[in-house]
Amino acid sequence: MFLAAGLTFAVLAMMKQGAGWLGQRAQNRLDARLITLVGADVTPCFTTDALGQIGFQNAAARNRFEASPGSTLIAAMKDHFAAPSAVLYRLQTRANHAGAAREDVATRRGQLRLSVHRLTATRFLWRLEEFQDRAAVGRGAESLSLPMLTANKAGVVLFTNDAMRRLLGGRPKRLDRVFTSSNLHSGEQIEVSAATGPVRAILAEVEGLGERREIYLLPLPRHHTDESMSADFENVPVALLKFEANGALRIANKAARDLLALNGEPEMVHEMFEGLGRPVADWLSDVIHQRVPGGAEVLCARKLGGEVFLQVTLSRIVDQGRPGVLAVLQDATALKTLEAQFVQSQKMQAIGQLAGGVAHDFNNLLTAISGHCDLLLLRHNSGDAAYADLIQIHQNANRAAALVGQLLAFSRKQTLKPERLEVQDVLSDLAHLLNRLVGERVRLRLAHAPDLGPIRADKRQLEQVIMNLVVNARDAMPEGGTIRIDTEALTLRDEMRRDRAVVPAGEYALIRVSDTGCGIPPERLQKIFEPFFTTKRVGEGTGLGLSTAYGIVKQSGGFIFVDSTEGEGSIFQLYFPIFEGRAEPNVAGQAAKKIVVRQGEGVVLLVEDEAPVRAFASRALRMRGYTVLEAENAEEALKQLEDPALEVDIFVTDVVMPGMDGPSWVRQALQARPNVKVIFVSGYAEESLSEGQSRIPNSIFLPKPFSLSDLTATVQEQLH
Repeated sequence: MFLAAGLTFAVLAMMKQGAGWLGQRAQNRLDARLITLVGADVTPCFTTDALGQIGFQNAAARNRFEASPGSTLIAAMKDHFAAPSAVLYRLQTRANHAGAAREDVATRRGQLRLSVHRLTATRFLWRLEEFQDRAAVGRGAESLSLPMLTANKAGVVLFTNDAMRRLLGGRPKRLDRVFTSSNLHSGEQIEVSAATGPVRAILAEVEGLGERREIYLLPLPRHHTDESMSADFENVPVALLKFEANGALRIANKAARDLLALNGEPEMVHEMFEGLGRPVADWLSDVIHQRVPGGAEVLCARKLGGEVFLQVTLSRIVDQGRPGVLAVLQDATALKTLEAQFVQSQKMQAIGQLAGGVAHDFNNLLTAISGHCDLLLLRHNSGDAAYADLIQIHQNANRAAALVGQLLAFSRKQTLKPERLEVQDVLSDLAHLLNRLVGERVRLRLAHAPDLGPIRADKRQLEQVIMNLVVNARDAMPEGGTIRIDTEALTLRDEMRRDRAVVPAGEYALIRVSDTGCGIPPERLQKIFEPFFTTKRVGEGTGLGLSTAYGIVKQSGGFIFVDSTEGEGSIFQLYFPIFEGRAEPNVAGQAAKKIVVRQGEGVVLLVEDEAPVRAFASRALRMRGYTVLEAENAEEALKQLEDPALEVDIFVTDVVMPGMDGPSWVRQALQARPNVKVIFVSGYAEESLSEGQSRIPNSIFLPKPFSLSDLTATVQEQLH
């Protein structure tokens, strides 16, 4: 076995030695052929391996480059042209894939053509031809009076003529050492870092041999100036400005000078405009260097007090060889104002939605609190020790319900009961209460128009609006004064645009509430209708009075405006459209007056997702003699109704619930039980249900929070 292993190793060694001998013999034959082929060639020739080490070189190569065997071709070329490693690596890579490659490079003596051929997988043949009489970049370029250089695509300077070297004070290695900008465009002015300081010149670039860039410069006088503006530019009826690359204003036409109040003094772009969110000069620089294509932005004119907004459109131009920016200006003050109004409207809408959602949740809590308080009051009389405490809880629950009502009024989600009203009658009935509100120091004056038409509104809510405005007017006159409430019949021939509203043409009843108080500062005038905004001290106001009035007026289809002069007083104007319809009988109110709560009979299916509200309502109805079936959601209610033997007289259901909502499950249930009456309860306004409720027969609406008597009376009314 050992003998066999020894023989195997001996054979392998002989085979390896034979392979090496054969490889060396092939190498010798290749060298012999190369000597025969290029040995006497007058053009320098080399062979290299894959790492660039020189193997064979002919006599011309030894005489010209004096490269020793074993050194690299890169080392032999380093003193003859720029970046030899990059050039040789690029050519060898091409030859490795295509079999051969060629490229011309500029040298100090002229032009050098590099040719490479792949001999084997690891050997390459290089041939270097020099052309010393090429006029393009050789001695012809040296004789040019114009500064000229040659660079490759990577920005490495390969050649500079004598004029360029004298201008720069030496031989640069890269283009970024020559030019202050990396974006070079033929035919434009550029700045050159000359030996004596920055010099401006016109640049001309042509494509050279071997993907080279040939750049020529035409220096300009140091005091070169623009010619005067043409008549077309000066008199065009559009504001135009031209800026230098550094942001300095070059010229502006008459329209621009008039718009920006320019007086001919030197201006910078950042001194003229602001409001971009980043330096305006950076935007201009991006346009100059083509990092962005230009475009338009709305900016504030700084010298005009910050009240004038302009749409500034920038575009890159080349004027007499100088790159710059042309700015076109348009007045965008109205557009910016509209944008601010839209943002304000969105903010108010978001606050309204938040207030409505909070009010809905509070209505559920208040229903449970006041309802269980009612249940406790039924078991106590006025002589009990706990009776006074229960009354306090009940009163404070009612106060909380009123505050929630204000939130719903602002968000326009409260339940209104509009009716035909005579404004004079409403104000006359309210006059006694208003006189008590204003106190002894303030005089109240009412003046009615004789021909004022009727309006359609909720009387209680309209009274609330007038009371809020009168209380605010009283608080604005701590030393006393006069509050006037005037009415006027107004006809608008054309629509009226004011603030953020458009009042359509038509007949209106105008209610004007004015005072002689301290007035409202201009900076606060746009915020007075926002919720929780108040100028009173902490504890003196909630900031909901005017926002509530605003919500009630808007929900009633009217408009509210304010005029105020600081130190002189304020005037609130309410516009209500004249109601042409006939008076509608208050059926619900009449029925409620006739109802006498008594023991009831019937089966009530109560569907409510809030457990405290459901517990109170079921106990209240059972106390009145009703049989109550409870369900936590619509799906549970429908499952109970699957029993055909179950008889139900009335559905009492919440409107908004997880899963299926109230109207949806009721419509489905009524298909099999069409005669069942329905009561919808909700903390939102009835308007959110009106469209769905109108398609459901025998249904009425009960808003939250409701008391024990409200619930039982409503159920009794529906059943009887």
